[in-house]
Order: sequence, then structure tokens, then C-alpha cells
Amino acid sequence: MLLDGDNLRHGLSADLGFSEADRVENIRRVGEVAKLMADSGLIVICSFISPTRAERDRVRILVGDEEFIEVFVDTPIEECARRDPKGLYSMAKPGNIKNFTGIDACYEAPETPDIHLRTMEQNLEHSAKAVVDVLIARSILDG
Repeated sequence: MLLDGDNLRHGLSADLGFSEADRVENIRRVGEVAKLMADSGLIVICSFISPTRAERDRVRILVGDEEFIEVFVDTPIEECARRDPKGLYSMAKPGNIKNFTGIDACYEAPETPDIHLRTMEQNLEHSAKAVVDVLIARSILDG
């Protein structure tokens, strides 16, 4: 199951904005939903910008160390802006969108992610293989 910011913000988190408190609550909700799904036997991929280590650590504790795999998709902010299909970065830079991660809101990079994907150095196939390799190593997928 894939959970991402768009599909949750249109439903479960439609009542939240982008303030720091709302972002914390959004990630808390994501963690709770992911835990329920994982407990039912699904592999859940959560694609979110979770700006602080504390938020990610709370979800790791909730889900459990053996089930939580932190993937750091490491991409320079300039490249994120270049790849942005919605034009959000071009709206955030002049201040039209407030509390935008990497522009006027902090982002604390993971110190020791389980997987560190460097998108400027690795192609998509290499990145996908890195994720699958960890899933196999943890016996979540069969090799």
C-alpha cells in the first residue's frame, strides 16, 4: 500500500494546514494508519516529507524498529524545484506558500537512515534495488 501526502491530505488530513503543529499531527496520523495496515500484513510505503527527526522517531517507536525502514531520498533543493510537477517551489520561493519545507521551514536530514538514496548519483533502478535488498534482508520479501 502506498500512502503519500496527496492522498492523505485529500481525506484523513483534509482538516490540516501546513503549520508546524499540523505537520506533526499529519505525520502522527500517517503513522497510525501505516501501523494498522502493517499489522494486517501489508507492506506500507509512506512517501512524506517529515521535516524533523523527532516526528520520524515517534513513528519508528509506534510502528516498531523491525517494521520501520527510514529511506532518505537525498536530493538538493534546487533539483527538487526543477523536478516539481506542481510548481510548488516556484510559488514558495517568493512567499506565496508559507511553511514550505526547505524554503521557509526547516528540514532535519536523517543522521542514520536505513537506506540513503542519492538521486543525483543513482538511477531509479539502483534506488529501487536498494529498497528491495533491505526488504529481503529483513525477511519482509522473499529473495
